[in-house]
Amino acid sequence: MTAPDFPTPMHEALALAGQSVGLTEPNPRVGCVIVAPDGRVIGRGRTQQAGGPHAEVMALRDAESRHEIVHGATAYVTLEPCAHHGRTPPCCDALIAARLGRVVMALEDPFPQVAGQGAARLRAAGIAVEEGQLADEARELNIGFFSRVVRGRPWVRLKVAVSLDGRTALNNGVSQWITGPVARTDGHAYRRRASAVLTGVGTVHDDDPRLDVRLVETPRQPLRVVVDSRLETPLTARLLDPPGTVLIYAAQPDEARQAALQARGAEIAFAPGAGGKVDLAAMLADLARRGVNELHVEAGHKLNGSLVREGLVDEYLVYMAPRLLGTGRELAAFGPLERLEDTLDLRYLSVDRIGDDLRLIARPPGRERF
Repeated sequence: MTAPDFPTPMHEALALAGQSVGLTEPNPRVGCVIVAPDGRVIGRGRTQQAGGPHAEVMALRDAESRHEIVHGATAYVTLEPCAHHGRTPPCCDALIAARLGRVVMALEDPFPQVAGQGAARLRAAGIAVEEGQLADEARELNIGFFSRVVRGRPWVRLKVAVSLDGRTALNNGVSQWITGPVARTDGHAYRRRASAVLTGVGTVHDDDPRLDVRLVETPRQPLRVVVDSRLETPLTARLLDPPGTVLIYAAQPDEARQAALQARGAEIAFAPGAGGKVDLAAMLADLARRGVNELHVEAGHKLNGSLVREGLVDEYLVYMAPRLLGTGRELAAFGPLERLEDTLDLRYLSVDRIGDDLRLIARPPGRERF
C-alpha cells in the first residue's frame, strides 16, 4: 500500500518532484513511484541535477537496491519519460528494458524531442500508457519549464512587499523591512525555485541587495540578473560578491565600465531597445536561451512598471503587511489611466496568512494556460 500521507502514488510522485526544486534547472522537476502488482511501493526517485539521473532511473535503482522485481509493475511519473539522448540516455528505454507493465504519466512533455515520442515508444514495446492524473498540479510545478519550451521565454514572477495601502517604500526609498521575518523566509523559498533573480540598477543603488538565497537551504544559487542600461552598477555592489553568477543587461556600451564589471566577475549582455533602454522582451528571450525557466523579479517601481506595461508579468507574488505607509512609492509605476476599463485585471490564485502578513498570488486572465 502507499504511504498514508499520500492518497495515490501520483501524489507521492509529485511530492518527490517537489524535492527537486532548486536542483534540476534547466531540466524539469520530475518524480517517479514504482508500484508492484500487489500494490506495494517498491521504488521511488526524483530527477537529480542537470546531467544526473532522471526520476525513472532513480526509482528503478531504488527498487533494485531493495531487491524488488519490477517486471509487470506500474511506474507513476509526473512527466512523460524522455525519448532522446541528451546528457543521459532515454528514460523510456530504461522502463522498456525493465519490462514494466504500465506507465501512468501526469502529462506529456512539451520538449520537441519528446512531445509524445516517449509514450509512443512505450506503447510500441507493449507497455500500457495512461495520461492525465494530477496533470494540472504537475504542470504547475514545472510552469517555468513549460513557459520556456512553449513560449520561448521564462515564467516571470513579480515579487513585492507592500503595506496595506499598497506602498513598497517610503518617498526616500526606505523599504527594509515592510514585512516580517516569516514572509521574508517565504520569499527566499520562491527565490530558490527560480532559475534567476532579476532586479534593476535603481534597486542596486537604493538597497544594495545580495539577491541570493540565504534564509532557506538550497543546493544551488540562482543566476542574478541586473537591468542596467548604462552599466552604472557600482563595483562595490554586494550582488557582485560570491556565491553565484551575475549577468548584467545593458543597452549602451561603455568599454571602461564593461571591463571593470567583468573584472568583478559579471557577465555583460546587450539588449538595446528604444530610448537607450534595455529591450525587456529581448532580454527574456535571451534568458530562455540560457535555460532560465522561472524568473523571479525583485525590483523597484520603475522596472516593475515597465514589465507590467509591456505585459511581461505572468504572476504577482505580493506580501502585504498590516501597516500603512502613507505617501510613498507604488508597486509599479505605469499609467496614468483615464478609464477603469483600461486597468490591468488579475485573478487571485491564493491568499494565505504568512506570519503576521498576507501572501497573495494573482495572475492575468489566461496565464493559467498558455
